[in-house]
Parts: sequence; C-alpha cells; structure tokens
Amino acid sequence: MPCAPPPPPAAVLPALCLTQITSWGVVYYAFPVLNPAITADTGWSAGATTAAFSAALVVSAMAGIYVGRVLDHRGPRTVMTAGSVLASLSLLVIAAAPDLPAFFAGWLLAGAAMAAIFYQPAFAALTRWWAPDHIRALTIVTLAGGLASTVFAPLTAILADHMSWRATYTVLAGILAVLTVPAHAIALKAPWPPAPASPPHVTGGHEHVVRTRAFWMLAVTFTLSAFAMYAVVIGLVPLLIERGYTTTQAAWALGLGGAGQTLGRTLYATLARRLGVTARTVTLIAGGAVTTAALAVVAGPYALLVAVSVLAGVIRGNLTLLQATAVTDRWGTTHYGRLSGLLGAPAHAAAALAPFAGAVLAGPLGGHPALFALLAVLAATAAVTAFGARTQQR
Repeated sequence: MPCAPPPPPAAVLPALCLTQITSWGVVYYAFPVLNPAITADTGWSAGATTAAFSAALVVSAMAGIYVGRVLDHRGPRTVMTAGSVLASLSLLVIAAAPDLPAFFAGWLLAGAAMAAIFYQPAFAALTRWWAPDHIRALTIVTLAGGLASTVFAPLTAILADHMSWRATYTVLAGILAVLTVPAHAIALKAPWPPAPASPPHVTGGHEHVVRTRAFWMLAVTFTLSAFAMYAVVIGLVPLLIERGYTTTQAAWALGLGGAGQTLGRTLYATLARRLGVTARTVTLIAGGAVTTAALAVVAGPYALLVAVSVLAGVIRGNLTLLQATAVTDRWGTTHYGRLSGLLGAPAHAAAALAPFAGAVLAGPLGGHPALFALLAVLAATAAVTAFGARTQQR
C-alpha cells in the first residue's frame, strides 16, 4: 500500500492567519483611513495619492506571475519573508516621502511586496501542504483575512488621532515587521513537498495549459467579474447617496455587505461538494450579476437594499475561494503557483483599475444606477464566458 502523505505542518495555518490579517490591515486597509490626512498635510490631490495606491495594485498583479513561478519550485518561506521585509521598508519610504514622485516610488515597492505577502502565496502554501483538504484551510485563512479591516482600520484611526500620518505609517511598518517577518521565517520552514503528478487529462505541463481555450476563457471570466465586483464595492456608497440615503446609512449597507462576505466564505465548502466546477463558477458569477442588477433598479426601501448588499457580500466571499481553487479543480496542484499567478494577473489589474473607471463612467452614464446596470451586464457576460472554461475534471 502507498504511504499516507505526511500531515501538514501545524504552525503554518495559525501563522498565515496572523500574517494575512496584519499584511492586509497594514499595507491595504490603512491607506483609505490615512489618505485624507495625507492630502491635507501635503497638498497632494486625492486623485494623485489614490493613483499611487492603484499603481501598487497593478504592480502586484504583474509581479504575481514571477512570484508564482518561484513558489512552485522553492515554496513560500523565502518569498513571504522577503515580502514582509520589503513591505515594511516600503511603508518607511512612503512615510518619509518628501514629494509625490517619492510617494509613488514607495507604493511601487509596496506593490511588489503585496504579491509576496497577500493571498496568492498563502493559497499556494495551503494548497500544496493541505491537499486534498485544502478548501478547509483556505476557508480558515480567508476568514482571518476578512478581519483585517476590522482590526486595523480602527487601530490606524486611533494612531492617526495622536500622531501624524507619517508617524502612523512608521508605527504600522514596525508592527508589520515584528508580526510577519519572524512568523514567515519560522512557521514556513517545513520541507516543501514535491509537486504531485498532473492529472491524467493534463499533458504537456503548464506551457500547454496556458495555451488552452479553457485557461484563457477562465482568465476573461475572472477579469470581467473582478472589474464588476470591485466597481460595485466602491460605488455602493455614492449609489445610495444619490438615492437620498445618508452617508451613515450607505456606510452601514457597505459594512453589512462585508459581514455577508465572511458568511459566504463559510458556505463555500458545502457549495463545492454539491456543484461541479463549471456549474459552481457560472452560478456564483451569475449571482453577482443578479445582485448588481438589483442594486441598479431597486431604490428602496432601505432594508431591502441592505439585504441585497448582504447577499452580494455572500457571493463575493464565495468568489474569493472560487478563484483560490480554480487551478486545482481544473489542472491539479502541480503548477499551482505559476498558473494562479498568470490567471490572476489580469483580474487583479482589473480590480485595481475598477474604482477609477467606475468613477469616470458614472458621470457620462448619468449616475450610479446606470453604472450598476452596465456592471451587471459585464458580470453576466463573465457568467457566459465561464462555460468556455470547461475542462475534463479530475
């Protein structure tokens, strides 16, 4: 009888829960809290500072392709430890930036670090170490990651009440270094398992996979879906304000949608057991199209809009895990890092550009309801292209 695979290293899961909360909270969620103070102190426009942040997200998408290649061969320890160091240094560059070009440079460094410390390398580690029980491990880490804004947005606000934005970023850089550098260096030192053999229907290695129609159709699907999803998240508050609701009411609708996202992640394992990979992909993306269309046409009452926002959050939570398991479900775990980097790059870039594009399009379209109608069409198109991503399932 073949030997049973060794159990996954016990320290990895709690360590990645801690580092995902900290990394997302410090590098991602602190910025929207501090940006008003940054613009007030420096005189730089909010558009310019936000452009620097979005540029970081685009760099992260592109760097993720190389990071995925390294992950497949060497594992996550070196990548994530170096990423934590670079992220901490980049925040110090941002905090000390004397002018806008230096501020941009700091964020470009942060973008490279994001590719090495956010979900992609964590997902690669969990998929290789935990397979075939990786969905449970992925769910736990994404649930932890969902707490990043809950923990670090208030903490950042408290720090900013007592010190400058530059000092706040300096303190956050120290927190990031102390919590994530040793966690990645120590907890991820377990031997990296050899890549398992590819499923029988996958021939020719990753080079063959990336040339298949299924791979490119899936990339188109996730890109359209990501653009629509992130434009909806950023556009929800102005949509409700246009309809006469207060900023506080709009913020509560958005926040409760975030709670729905956490709920959705707890349901994904059940959904994965009951639906095949293509049916699951089409159902979730089509659900996103339906909730976006509902937000476009439903003007009230407020409780109904909140309910739709929560349902949209449930679907977003599932989509995170859908993307995390997309490669494994279709092509196995052999080249997970490389394929997920290539598959995710255009989707991450679309997510980075979506807030700007949505803000630009809302005016010519006549307001956010029309924008949401357009986004619903894009999401529905993504659900259709998902049919083209069929492969022989393992």
